[in-house]
Amino acid sequence: MRIIPVIDLRAGEAVQGTGGDRARYAPVKSALTSSLGDALALAQAYVAVLGTSELYVADLDAIEGGAAQYGMHQRLSRIARSWIDAGLRSERDACAVIDAGADRVVVGLETLPSLKVLHAIVARLGADRVAFSLDLRDGAPLTNAEALRVMAPRELARRAVDAGVETVIVLDLARVGGLGGADEAMLGDLRAALPGVDLIAGGGIRDQADLDRLAAAGADGALVATAVHRGAIGRRGA
Repeated sequence: MRIIPVIDLRAGEAVQGTGGDRARYAPVKSALTSSLGDALALAQAYVAVLGTSELYVADLDAIEGGAAQYGMHQRLSRIARSWIDAGLRSERDACAVIDAGADRVVVGLETLPSLKVLHAIVARLGADRVAFSLDLRDGAPLTNAEALRVMAPRELARRAVDAGVETVIVLDLARVGGLGGADEAMLGDLRAALPGVDLIAGGGIRDQADLDRLAAAGADGALVATAVHRGAIGRRGA
């Protein structure tokens, strides 16, 4: 089970995710660094303290329809191999994120207009440069695309794999920053449906015990933030 620490970016600052209610996100206060909301200091602390070589970045400005923070993408990508969700809506968006230094683009269900666009991005960049984020809220698909909203999570994940994706992130925004734990049942169901896929869990992870349960459910990795900021997870999940 590998740990991939998270930075949520807004206007150049690292902010703390809380239940997917982005209006409430405030600058991160972390046990890892005394620099409040400093995204670069936080990324450096993740590498130094957790020993990570990967970093997940959610560009909230771009996800919400604003301009992507490409300059910050570049700086963060020099610190660790970055997986960046910048609200991709087209193949052109994906290429711009790669050009800014991302190791992988994250194609989030929340902003994806169609599975055809996902297929085009994978065809252009290659499966090793793309991850699909199955964005959920309380277990239901989070999307503005009517054709995608009517699909069950398992079907959406299966269709993403059919489009060429080899890495699927399962991210329930309602659980982000909370103490409810991750959705192990969802992970187990998707693992049964997607053998061989790199399956990453996100949302609600509290401590090492949660990581152990997710590993038992079939997760290959986990996105973590709040538990690290609170000191509940450290190097190698200790």
